[in-house]
Amino acid sequence: MGYNARMLASVGGALLGLLVGLRHAFEPDHLTAVSTLVADAAGARRGALLGVIWGLGHTASLVLVGALLLATGAALPARAAAAFELAVALMLVVLGARALWLAARAGRHGTPSRHRHGAAWHAHAGPDEHLHVAGRIFALRPLIVGLVHGLAGSGALTALAFAELPDLPSRIVYIVLFGLGSVLGMAVASGAVGASLRRAAPTTHRRRAFAVASGALSIALGIAWAIPELGALA
Repeated sequence: MGYNARMLASVGGALLGLLVGLRHAFEPDHLTAVSTLVADAAGARRGALLGVIWGLGHTASLVLVGALLLATGAALPARAAAAFELAVALMLVVLGARALWLAARAGRHGTPSRHRHGAAWHAHAGPDEHLHVAGRIFALRPLIVGLVHGLAGSGALTALAFAELPDLPSRIVYIVLFGLGSVLGMAVASGAVGASLRRAAPTTHRRRAFAVASGALSIALGIAWAIPELGALA
């Protein structure tokens, strides 16, 4: 293959990674996990921010593990891949259980929350309008969820990059652009969910119903996801 042909293949493959990353963000396990988190972040801006944080965690683990596999020429062991997928399943169950617990704890009027704005402390029922988007907990949770999802997808993505692209730099660029595409895709998806939630569930009662539905779905998907992975590990 000539230089120009290799260059064209590299550029085309890298751009394909961006598009595939966009599509990757809309996979069922990603959307289910984020939907349990967006209940804490109604609104397009807050939802999109949550999706970006998820995507950054997802990209970080993809790039780290993928670059390591590419540099060593190794493939992710089948048992390790199954273990990563099982971690995703367990995380879905935990997120679903958390959503159900928060919905039950909130009651009809939301959970009483005492916190401060500046020097003034106050308490009120329902945290919806007082969510501190830049808070550490808000940022840490989707980041960890994204990291786990990235680990689960790193083996398959590395194998795809090996098969489709001719050299190490173009393979690494492919993985990076794939990750950036997933950041953009998840920001769009979670922003849309957040905006829809604010319009369709403006009251605590409706938002509670959404949390129950998304939590139950997350638990069911996590259990279904775990069954084949447990068989693979066994």
